[in-house]
Amino acid sequence: MYPEELCKPMRDELTSSGFQELKTAEEVDSLFQNNNGTFLIFINSVCGCAAGSARPGVIMSANNDKKPDIMATVFAGQDKESTARAREYMLPYPPSSPSIALFKNGKVVHFIERHEIEGNLKHTIAENLTNAFNIHC
Repeated sequence: MYPEELCKPMRDELTSSGFQELKTAEEVDSLFQNNNGTFLIFINSVCGCAAGSARPGVIMSANNDKKPDIMATVFAGQDKESTARAREYMLPYPPSSPSIALFKNGKVVHFIERHEIEGNLKHTIAENLTNAFNIHC
């Protein structure tokens, strides 16, 4: 488990941009039980590719005209319970952090794994997501 004081700025970067934090398995389940629209779950991480590409890219994508009804996040290495539950919903994709899943009516319709984030710029991540938003949202 990472210390909260290390993770807080990384959490705040997302919540200040309108992301909803899911800290418990029950909060993750509630999102799936009460949402028949579109929503995104970003699995946050302390790694460099999360800081340099994934978080900035996912935040940039939220400026698209079409976007998910809800943008949510769990924090790998911090919120173990909610991260594990979110990953159950993301099957058959293997656990990876950071990663980004777009859901429509509770089903994964687009997924970006860590290997697609590493080495890419934030603009590439944002473009990948906005293309998916334009199709599914």
